[in-house]
Amino acid sequence: MHTPLFTKTITLAITGASGAQYGLRLLQCLLAAKLRVWLLLSDAAKVVINTETELSLPKSDQAIGQFLQHHYNAAEGQLQLFSSTDWFAPVASGTGAASSLVICPASGGTLSAIACGASNNLIERAADVALKERRQLILVPREAPYSEIHLENMLKLTRMGATILPASPGFYQRPQTVQQLVDFVVARLLDQLQVTQNLLPQWGDK
Repeated sequence: MHTPLFTKTITLAITGASGAQYGLRLLQCLLAAKLRVWLLLSDAAKVVINTETELSLPKSDQAIGQFLQHHYNAAEGQLQLFSSTDWFAPVASGTGAASSLVICPASGGTLSAIACGASNNLIERAADVALKERRQLILVPREAPYSEIHLENMLKLTRMGATILPASPGFYQRPQTVQQLVDFVVARLLDQLQVTQNLLPQWGDK
């Protein structure tokens, strides 16, 4: 079967912070936009997805990848899930990583590890690569309240060139559902990625 060519690849990482809905909705939108997605899931993220959403993920990474491909009707080759210890994944090297990496949501522990260059798993390594290669790195922290540690790490990462986009939905669109609140944040992420979206009108549009 012919594999379609995708004009852009986005790496999406989902960690164990609350707010898996943001990451999954972003995944859905990226696939609908006909982009290729390299997906990274932490072990904690799998637990949170099973807890916070209606999805029930299989046990193995291979089965999870197939499940999500079917669930979001992704084309062949459009979605690829890499395990947290797959050091041969393209995102682990500056010669293979995509131009954009979004970590949504990003846990406080992930922020800390990236800020100090820990690279203990593939998500942290992918972020390290994005920083050293001066590529787009967007982090979506989902914590409240922020401690001084969180704030210092976010400031440090911002100074390194990362974009911090907290999961802080707006209300000027008068949202009526939880989905609309989620879509507000996802729309901002898509704008940052320069992916056309119709989830949220531009300011001033009727």
